Amino acid sequence: MGKFLIKKAVGGFKFGLIVANDEIILNSEIYSSETACRAGIDSVKKNALIAKVEDQTVEGHKVLSNPKYEVFKDKKDMFRFHLKARNGEIIGASESYAKMENCLMGIEIIRKYALDARIVEET
Repeated sequence: MGKFLIKKAVGGFKFGLIVANDEIILNSEIYSSETACRAGIDSVKKNALIAKVEDQTVEGHKVLSNPKYEVFKDKKDMFRFHLKARNGEIIGASESYAKMENCLMGIEIIRKYALDARIVEET
């Protein structure tokens, strides 16, 4: 089972989705309050399963409507993704992956764990 870990951060709060291997697979932005951070977690739970995958590594890719996972290559030529909510806001960012298939597996892991993940606060 996964868990959302809420942490205090400079300027507010952020969360990470931790899965079976105890690694954070999705990180949030910094929210100004714990309440806003929890709303971000609710948004991940609401959108993780229904979001489509937009592969921005393909030239001329089809732009999909939100919610969606945007898969792209970063400055180091590694694969990453953002999970965007219905309103187009980024609600989570992935770690970097050397291979596209691992990046896509990361999305599937989020779909598997996000809905039932419990929420814990860092102590």
